[in-house]
Amino acid sequence: MKIKELVVIAHNIRSMHNVGSIFRTAEGAGVAKLYLTGYTPFPPRPEIAKVALGSEKRLQWVKIKRVGDLIRDLKKSGYLIVALEQDGRAVDYRKFKPTKSKIALIIGNEVRGVSQPLRIISDVIIEIPMRGQRKSLNVSVAFGVAIYQLSNWLG
Repeated sequence: MKIKELVVIAHNIRSMHNVGSIFRTAEGAGVAKLYLTGYTPFPPRPEIAKVALGSEKRLQWVKIKRVGDLIRDLKKSGYLIVALEQDGRAVDYRKFKPTKSKIALIIGNEVRGVSQPLRIISDVIIEIPMRGQRKSLNVSVAFGVAIYQLSNWLG
């Protein structure tokens, strides 16, 4: 199934540089909207702008405090909620196939990742297999890997 709309939920990201990178990558990958939730910092901030290079002005975004309400509303609007996280339920991001034409990708905190409550309410969890001793990537790097894979399904 082709994806008609791809949105991203960046929840509780600490680093403004990571947020700037997420803006820049999201714009490049064709993301329709970026939701900045929880305590994720938001523009205008020079630290975000330094990395986003103007993407924060071109990409549609909104700051929302309550991520649970957002996810509920997105589900009602027909979105498949996909969390990017290591989890027993997770499938390899390369094997994921969309079952709906609208996808909302959740990315989480640099240290704790996507919280257990958010994983529970997600429809699907995808993960990036790790081969080295380090078992995770920086959130902006992991986001780049996953969003470009998902953007292959944009139609």
